[in-house]
Amino acid sequence: MAVKIRLKRIGSKRNASYRLIVSDSRRAPQGYFVEELGFYDPTTEPETYKIDEEKALKWLNNGAKPSDTVKTLLKKSGVMAKFHGNE
Repeated sequence: MAVKIRLKRIGSKRNASYRLIVSDSRRAPQGYFVEELGFYDPTTEPETYKIDEEKALKWLNNGAKPSDTVKTLLKKSGVMAKFHGNE
């Protein structure tokens, strides 16, 4: 199974927030997902995000590929530095 870490949009119109999820890359981003890793809210000032580092590192070590936006959030939170430090 090809696994991706991506964003799932939640919230109302013009008030979007997102969940970081792990899902099968062949499924729709709004449908079934394997695990939830955190959330991201770009509408607040400054933007708010919270990522469970332990779960994120587990999935990255198992071969999950993050989307571009998720990769940026993981870099901001320091998870990517820990991941590259393990390799």
